[in-house]
Amino acid sequence: MIAKSPQSDKGPIGTLLFSLFVVMMGYGVLLPVLPFFVERLAINPGIDSKTINYHIGALTAVYPLCQLVFNVVWGRLSDRAGRRGFIIMGLLGFILMQVLIGLATSLPMLYVARITGGILTAALIPVSNAYLSDMTTPANRSKAMAWSGTAVSLGIIVGPVAGGYLSKTDFHLSIKAGIFHLDRFSIPFFALVIPAILALVLVLRNLDNNPAGSTVKSSVGAVAPNRSIPYPLLVLLVLTLVYQFSVTSFETVFSLYAKNDLSFNAPQIGVGFMLCGLFMAIFQPVFTALDSKWVSETGKLIAGFFVAAVSLLVFPLSDGYTMVYGLIILFAVGGALIAPQLTTLISLKDETNTAKNLSFQSSVNSMGQVLGPVIGTWLTGKQVFAPFVLGGSLLIISALAILWHSWREKKCT
Repeated sequence: MIAKSPQSDKGPIGTLLFSLFVVMMGYGVLLPVLPFFVERLAINPGIDSKTINYHIGALTAVYPLCQLVFNVVWGRLSDRAGRRGFIIMGLLGFILMQVLIGLATSLPMLYVARITGGILTAALIPVSNAYLSDMTTPANRSKAMAWSGTAVSLGIIVGPVAGGYLSKTDFHLSIKAGIFHLDRFSIPFFALVIPAILALVLVLRNLDNNPAGSTVKSSVGAVAPNRSIPYPLLVLLVLTLVYQFSVTSFETVFSLYAKNDLSFNAPQIGVGFMLCGLFMAIFQPVFTALDSKWVSETGKLIAGFFVAAVSLLVFPLSDGYTMVYGLIILFAVGGALIAPQLTTLISLKDETNTAKNLSFQSSVNSMGQVLGPVIGTWLTGKQVFAPFVLGGSLLIISALAILWHSWREKKCT
């Protein structure tokens, strides 16, 4: 693989990272606002609180469910047809989704917006990571994935804070046009359209269809793809599923738990998500830069799963701002140890099918994002602490499994 000069890489890399940041800001904006938004839309039909919780979980899950279906489709096509067009499609889908959510006047309209956005934006994250992978050598791959993770984390920082505060804006204008309605709840979503358009302009200006030296294949005379998943890749995908399930279950249940049991308002919930994203953004590049002579990649994964597990298992004991925010920070530190390592290891499995493998990971992430909110909100109705215990237990089991596998490999050698 031919690596371009650092100077020539700055524009494309900056564009990709900014695009990832904007999309994750959109994900983050909805987190603190959704319980209040759904409650407002459900008042007229007279929906009870349990049904509202169900819709919160379903609306959170339907977006990654669509991504689960389309991630691999877009990833495989980008391996053959090139990356740029799919990144453009993802940004256009993101803009459309924000406009539709901002104008929503009913729960069905929210579902339409989330489904449409999920299908179209499914291309963005795996194809952007594949583009970054195409531009880097295997030795520098982990740094690129860490910066990608940092962009995602920064979006999660800014998004919830922006969503929480912009939704409280004293905006009195209320315009109705058929089924569409513009009011103060529209502000966070329309505000996101501005940076999304800027990202689209940067993509059109700075990205080639494929970066120089990439291994993207032409569709002409292409060899039939190998549909089997090698065992080492399958293990990494299972670990990805466990991690993502625990993360999204926590994110969804935290909003409900903080609102109903801790009496947090939207800005205070937003601060929790901001702290999570902030510390993930800070520590991902720090942990990635640690010399493997001091801490191996496996060691980072084991430590990350243990730290994240402890934070979730202790979370039901929290009863004040300091402890709640402290445990969120601890959870973020664990995530910073896990996320970039998994993405890097997956991207290195097959240099000629990078986007396909990263799309598998994105699909598994989406599966976790579907199961997390649905199971998390269902368990909350049974016992408010159950989702934290389940997530923590799965993370502990994963850490022990990695530890046992590592010990077995050393024993065999």
